Amino acid sequence: MKNIDLTPLIEAFIALISAVFTLFVLPELTRLLKRKLSAEQMSSLREWVKIAVAAAEQLYGSKTGQQKKEYVVSFLLSKGIVFDVDEVTALIESEVYKLTAEK
Repeated sequence: MKNIDLTPLIEAFIALISAVFTLFVLPELTRLLKRKLSAEQMSSLREWVKIAVAAAEQLYGSKTGQQKKEYVVSFLLSKGIVFDVDEVTALIESEVYKLTAEK
């Protein structure tokens, strides 16, 4: 009886599994991780906006909304927070709405 060398077959199987993992599983894991980080970053951004809006309302009570918004944006930048302007504008408006609703 002849001995059959299965090494090439096993190597091909491992290569196939590695390719499938690299092409399908790894990108999905990366997307999930990015979503989780984005959610954590968004939560942190919301908290900083809340703090900045409250401070702007306290400091510039009678000033225009634009001056308060500039304060909030400069406050976030001073903290080293990188953000999308449209996203932060929406968060600011949301926090202002909450503050006025509480009064």
